[in-house]
Amino acid sequence: MIDPMWAVVLGICLFTIGLWGAVTRKNAIIVLMCIEIILNAVNLNFVAAAAQHGDVTGWVYTVFAIAIAAAEVAIGLAIFLSFYGHNETISLDEMELLKH
Repeated sequence: MIDPMWAVVLGICLFTIGLWGAVTRKNAIIVLMCIEIILNAVNLNFVAAAAQHGDVTGWVYTVFAIAIAAAEVAIGLAIFLSFYGHNETISLDEMELLKH
């Protein structure tokens, strides 16, 4: 079996990559994908902690987090499609138009 510390290190690396991508990118779809990478990194750490302690609570949290992430992606994509239909772009710089 893999040592849970390796999974934690991988989770930290994925979280860092996702955070960097979410902060530096301008395309809304890429930012949404980076947020999903962040959520999966957290799920990986939940599973690693559950494996370390022999408890199923981390697995339960992961299942709920995956369900919430699926709903978040569906709502986010619906918002982006609606915005693209009105403005012909999904650039985050153009999202200022939503304030008016």
